[in-house]
Amino acid sequence: MVDLSTNYSFYMVPAAFTLCWLPAAYGHTLAGKNFDETNPRHTQAAVLRDDKMDKARKQRITRALSAMENGFESLGMFAGGVAAANYAGVDVYTLNLLTIEYVVSRVLYIFVYIVLCENGRLSILRTLSWLLGVVSMLALWIMAGMKAGA
Repeated sequence: MVDLSTNYSFYMVPAAFTLCWLPAAYGHTLAGKNFDETNPRHTQAAVLRDDKMDKARKQRITRALSAMENGFESLGMFAGGVAAANYAGVDVYTLNLLTIEYVVSRVLYIFVYIVLCENGRLSILRTLSWLLGVVSMLALWIMAGMKAGA
């Protein structure tokens, strides 16, 4: 069992960063010949132009690349929240819970978005996992502000 009295919060930032690019690696692998190592940002356009690739695969690749973008969009807010909460002296146990919760929410988000969202009725799970991460990030900032007396 993990000892939550030891501060692991800073380790969650590189974990979150890694979770940002893993979906892209998956999407680029799934793209096959449409992935151009010299111009990887054009992968999605190449995939969409490929008339031999089935629609479900195209959509999965698109969702994988979108999951990467979504992760990077929130990474700065998360990393800043971790730094602010540590600087303000937020309780280590709480820091660990919130940062681990954020990373777990990203794992759930990626899985739900890429795999389960093939079924549109399950897309609410993507929103809920995203919301869990947002709440975790905001809680870091709010607790830092409260601890700092802001």
